[in-house]
Amino acid sequence: MNNSILHEQELLTIIAELQTSNAKLQKHIVELETELAKLRKNSSTSSKPPSSDIVKPPKTYPESNPEKKCKQGAQLGHPKHDRLAFAPEDIDETHEYTLDTCPDCGSFLCSANKAPRVIQQVEVIEKPIRIDEHRGLAYWCENCQKVHYGKLPPAVEKGGLFGSRLTAQVAYMKSVCHASFSTIRKYLRDVVKIKVSRGYLRKVIDKVSKALQQPYDELLMQLSKELWLNVDETGHKDNGIKFWTWCFRAETYTLFKIVDSRSSQILFDVLGKQFSGILGCDYFSAYRKYMKDSDVRVQFCLAHLIRDLKYLTTLSDQATVTYGKDLLNAMREMFGIIHKHETMNEKEFVSSLTKVHQDILIKGMCNIPQTKEAQNMANRFRLHGDAYFRFITTPGVEPTNNLAEQAIRFVVIDRVITQGTRSEEGRNWCERIWTTLATCSNQTRSAYEFICNAVQAYFVPDQLIPSLLMAPP
Repeated sequence: MNNSILHEQELLTIIAELQTSNAKLQKHIVELETELAKLRKNSSTSSKPPSSDIVKPPKTYPESNPEKKCKQGAQLGHPKHDRLAFAPEDIDETHEYTLDTCPDCGSFLCSANKAPRVIQQVEVIEKPIRIDEHRGLAYWCENCQKVHYGKLPPAVEKGGLFGSRLTAQVAYMKSVCHASFSTIRKYLRDVVKIKVSRGYLRKVIDKVSKALQQPYDELLMQLSKELWLNVDETGHKDNGIKFWTWCFRAETYTLFKIVDSRSSQILFDVLGKQFSGILGCDYFSAYRKYMKDSDVRVQFCLAHLIRDLKYLTTLSDQATVTYGKDLLNAMREMFGIIHKHETMNEKEFVSSLTKVHQDILIKGMCNIPQTKEAQNMANRFRLHGDAYFRFITTPGVEPTNNLAEQAIRFVVIDRVITQGTRSEEGRNWCERIWTTLATCSNQTRSAYEFICNAVQAYFVPDQLIPSLLMAPP
């Protein structure tokens, strides 16, 4: 009897130990699955850039249902796009070719009342530059016993070897074409037939940077007056030291600023504490702190929110997966309404969005799973839920931060190619040229012509520097 009781107690002890061990293992499995979900994050479930997805293996499809890939070139049903012909005033010379007899039978030919067959051909001239020599004649002064020279034009003195348009061309190659000084030097040597050093080209870039300073500063002063701005930031290396490139996207211009900080202090320095516009951004902590300390109105990016909700659906906890899917379905309904905007009157549109907005907030703050990820998402809705839907009541504000993210892509490409900067002068150059290129693109202006005009004005004292601010209509 005693042995039986003892045996039963031993079994109960073993069962208890197994249950404890099983609970620990289950907890460990959940932790490992959560860690695995974090490692599997990509651009669709987080703020990671699309370029990070390249390390993932390609998708595989069943042989019975292979992915249909589009053929290269023009797609069936798409309209044909032909380059427009040059205007008559753009043509330097016209060549006409005639026939004396029929090329097939040799008979006499008469004029056909049809337009000629035309090919317009563009060619680079053999010597694409003009070389001018400017001479300041020498004069001797008997009175002061000195030699004096005739005064050269200011543009010649300041430009030196390169005139304004060649100076602008070097800047264009350095920025738009991402060309190195060595590449530009080879181009000038082999095509333009001019030999210069890399050091001289750096001085040329410095001149352009100074020419663009005033247009850049003008935009910097304008930022705090905007009704809305989209903001984003990306990394930048200067001599191996970590810097940050901040992108401020307004309606008609884009400004970049390189600083050694990613904190909210940059927003205070650039926009001030009294910024009265609406700030479009992601959920990064610097924006939340600026929002709290300055009481600024914010439109958090819905695209980033969707990625974070998709991440919830990759976790192992089924309640969290259901929570994420319910919110994603509500978000799909909202974007469905946004896409139907043109078919709805404004009152109906705002009413439908408001209803879905309230539905999303209720789903985000009710029946919350106990996982840390779900609790964090619910807390986000409690604290900043309305900041995700500012666009509903504020015309002109975008629900996503795509404008700033699109503007910053060129900077990321340039960073990869050039490997950053090595001095304050280099950072100034990048800020000003990136701002010029992005803003000219926003305004459908020629960046090359703007750089030319800025350099010409910089070379001539008291000449009006062109502006990157568009005049009001």
